[in-house]
Amino acid sequence: MLSATFARGGITLLRRTVMSCVAEEGLAGRRLEDFVVVVNEITTNAVLHGGGGGRLRLWWRHGRLWCEVSDDGPGLPPGWTTATPPPTGFEAGGRGLWLARLLCDQLTIVSGPAGTTVTFAAPPASPRSGP
Repeated sequence: MLSATFARGGITLLRRTVMSCVAEEGLAGRRLEDFVVVVNEITTNAVLHGGGGGRLRLWWRHGRLWCEVSDDGPGLPPGWTTATPPPTGFEAGGRGLWLARLLCDQLTIVSGPAGTTVTFAAPPASPRSGP
């Protein structure tokens, strides 16, 4: 569906491309907005912490929209855990992965000295109520 590389200075264009692409594929409303926010956060993390750029891939599988973002950075620091609590106070940063866990489904993070890959899916559509 979409495969792209990105770097510092290209996040805004990538975000617009992702929004357009997934909207054309039928994702809409809050699900579209939340998905694009997460794409923005994860790609920004790749630029800031993962070596300055990365690769993004979008695809549909079993009726779900999936995204994978990979970088070639140094990996997450020792002791890092996926169970990080929400950030406190007004400090800058520290919200990207927390937002991703909050807004998307099936978030997986694989990280090591050769880079980090974050994979996530858009939440499924809510079933319609009523007749």
